Amino acid sequence: MRVAFFGTPAWAVPVLDALGRHHQVVLVVTQPDRPQGRGLKPASSPVAEYALAHGLPLLKPERLKGNREFLEAFKAVAPEVAVTAAYGKILPKEVLEVPPWGFLNLHPSFLPKYRGPAPVQWALIRGEKETGVAIMRTEEGLDTGPLYAVFRTEIGPDEDAVALSERLRDKGIELLLWTLENLPHLTPTPQEGEASYAPLLTKEEGRIRFAESAQAIYNRHRGVQPWPGSYFFHGGKRVKALRMRPEPGSGEPGVVLGVDREGVLVGTGEGLIRLLEVQPEGKRPMPAADWARGYGVVPGTRLE
Repeated sequence: MRVAFFGTPAWAVPVLDALGRHHQVVLVVTQPDRPQGRGLKPASSPVAEYALAHGLPLLKPERLKGNREFLEAFKAVAPEVAVTAAYGKILPKEVLEVPPWGFLNLHPSFLPKYRGPAPVQWALIRGEKETGVAIMRTEEGLDTGPLYAVFRTEIGPDEDAVALSERLRDKGIELLLWTLENLPHLTPTPQEGEASYAPLLTKEEGRIRFAESAQAIYNRHRGVQPWPGSYFFHGGKRVKALRMRPEPGSGEPGVVLGVDREGVLVGTGEGLIRLLEVQPEGKRPMPAADWARGYGVVPGTRLE
């Protein structure tokens, strides 16, 4: 089929690559260049870089609604269908109506749960035991469209947002290709069940809440990877918690119970959390035990 692709981050690149190997990609649409790195120089999105490297037609509109120039360019390539994967912008009605077969969205959740831009992260933070991926026909509402294909899976006990999102994406690619192959014969079914929303993460979401249970802290840690990551404060300085694990036991929330070769054991609202690897502000990652020795962290120290 003649396919237009809308996507932005590195996560979406394998989706575009699969489409290019099985269909004719007539246009790639991605977010405009954004400031990145310490120098804040404008940089292309990973999807834009892939499109340029493979000679695919590329557009980077700042906005879609009321953008006559973009709409005419989109119509000119005559896509039969369009696919979105982590594009990052709401699609207006005039854009949705261009492809005869509409827009398909690869969404890594079991819709209608976790509609929105961060479904994998919030499923982990909220301690879900299972999740899924869906191929949805896009409507004007936020992830409200009917479903062509769904896949449900258990979440691994130590799976973080990076690993889970990639696993769901790869399964979603299979579902997407199957949907495109059978699209003329498929009728999407309405979403059923209680809806929930998964907003973009903020930096504050990475802050460890020691008053929560150790399992809840660990769930949050898995969900905030790779950004904003888990962190706490010691001596007024931010310390990133790179690796941790929950353990049985009890102790006052945020207070260090012990330091040994394996790490730093800290009390929580229920159970204990063992810090295994940390990164002090302005320093390199290091074993938590080395950090404790170097920064005077002993039993009784309170971490904020």
